[in-house]
Amino acid sequence: MALPTPTATRPWPEQVLDQLQSAGPPLVWVVVLAFVFIECAFLVGLFLPGDSLLVTAGIVLAAQVGGGQAWALAAAATVVAISGNQVGYRIGRRAGGRVLTRQGGKVLTRANMVRASALMERHGFWAVVLARWIPWVRTLAPMLAGAAQLDARRFTLASALGAVAWVPTLVLLGYYGAGFLDRLPWLLPTSVAVLTTLVLLGTVVGLLRYRRELRRPVEDDPVAVPSLPGHDYL
Repeated sequence: MALPTPTATRPWPEQVLDQLQSAGPPLVWVVVLAFVFIECAFLVGLFLPGDSLLVTAGIVLAAQVGGGQAWALAAAATVVAISGNQVGYRIGRRAGGRVLTRQGGKVLTRANMVRASALMERHGFWAVVLARWIPWVRTLAPMLAGAAQLDARRFTLASALGAVAWVPTLVLLGYYGAGFLDRLPWLLPTSVAVLTTLVLLGTVVGLLRYRRELRRPVEDDPVAVPSLPGHDYL
């Protein structure tokens, strides 16, 4: 009788998938919910790979459990995304226009802040909705909306619409897209391993960039608070 192949000699994508399966769905839930909240609430979220994480989570769940888990995670992450935006909004209201840019920065630059502020000035309510699909604007939009005194109820509605369109789309894209990957035995574990590695590397690199960014001196002339369309104010 042939002996089973030792785990150490199996291809590395299958080893990664085995590790994720042994950790189980709770690990996926904790990581996804924590990342989504941080990305939607705090400046460090500018540097986190939120989109790729949601897609990867859907693929990992497809390899572990049924569709109920993917739908439940999508619903929970949507609520967390809305909650995170509320924190960012409150930070912006309290800090006013002092969303600080950094001299010589790569992300917290005056140019990026001006672009985000201009988007808010042109579209107000809809800028918050659309910002979900623009990684770095996704984090800045709630703060700028709070600083500009966007009506709290309108902001909550815009945040909810954006979250409902953003989170489930990416999680379920990963989950149902995994069905196509599963047609070839090697493709699903390889995809999971590659995407997981990219998310981990993206997180480490992002945190290092965030630390470097905060060490740079603050711009002397802060970007002005956006001027919203009249119906968006309190």
